[in-house]
Amino acid sequence: MKLSLFIEKYFWVFFIAGLLMGLIIPVYNDNLMSLLKPLLMVMLFLVFLKTDVAQIFTKIRNYKQMTFLSLSFMLVIPLLLFFVINLFDQTLAIGVLLLTAMPAAVASPALTDIVKGNIALSTSIVIITSLIAPLTVPFLFWLIQFEGLSVNPLWLFKDLAIVIIIPVIASQLIKKYAHNIIVKNDHVITSVNVIILSFMVYIAMASQREVILSDFTGILWHTFLLYIVSILLHFIGYFMGFKEDNKGKIAITIASAYKNNGMAIVLAALYFEPAILILMVLSELPWNTLLIPYRKFIQYQQREE
Repeated sequence: MKLSLFIEKYFWVFFIAGLLMGLIIPVYNDNLMSLLKPLLMVMLFLVFLKTDVAQIFTKIRNYKQMTFLSLSFMLVIPLLLFFVINLFDQTLAIGVLLLTAMPAAVASPALTDIVKGNIALSTSIVIITSLIAPLTVPFLFWLIQFEGLSVNPLWLFKDLAIVIIIPVIASQLIKKYAHNIIVKNDHVITSVNVIILSFMVYIAMASQREVILSDFTGILWHTFLLYIVSILLHFIGYFMGFKEDNKGKIAITIASAYKNNGMAIVLAALYFEPAILILMVLSELPWNTLLIPYRKFIQYQQREE
């Protein structure tokens, strides 16, 4: 078996290795943290090499679908989860609201690619939810009368431009002049992204190792609850895509369950109490492990069909 095919097939081994090594053998410094954004841009550049940008704009022009998905992901689902969880744990409710209020993860197209979903639809959801986040995030915390959050819309738009738009433009320029080379090496792109994403997992976990291990019992309980929330988001996303084909369902499910927790961590560090920051860090665990059983589920479903 070729190395690239092995990495693609057993991607979960590399994800878990990055997670565990971040906790067991952390090598953390500011230089590593500064690599996160460039690595994410490289990963998205590789994904966009495999994406037809024309299809992205076609999806965005489907305004009914985009409106339904965006309002559901950015307003309805976060509020429903907040009010339910707030009945028994206010801190967790605030944390879940912050996490689910985030736009779809900028890594969503890469994750969608790993599970063989609709990359164009995934990218469209990322772009739309990122564009409206400067409006919806402050609105949600105003609605629940939370006074401690102030989001600078220019910061979010700048982050969007740097992380998403530049890789899109660069990838399409390269694709225009090296189309045959890209097609020939298509099988390598996904495996390279698995390695990059695994390294990013390692950096994130290593940076918060002491926080995660400081209160093992509390951490274990909140991690369990975050897994429940994440699994629920998988089901919600899957059933929201009932009109889509399998690839479309995959894209919508990943957009529902895999939020931009990097942005959530930054906001938590700036505007929230330490308990909320810990929850955002813990969200890395379901974020980086549930793709494994989800991919198995998709493969099983496809065999049954």
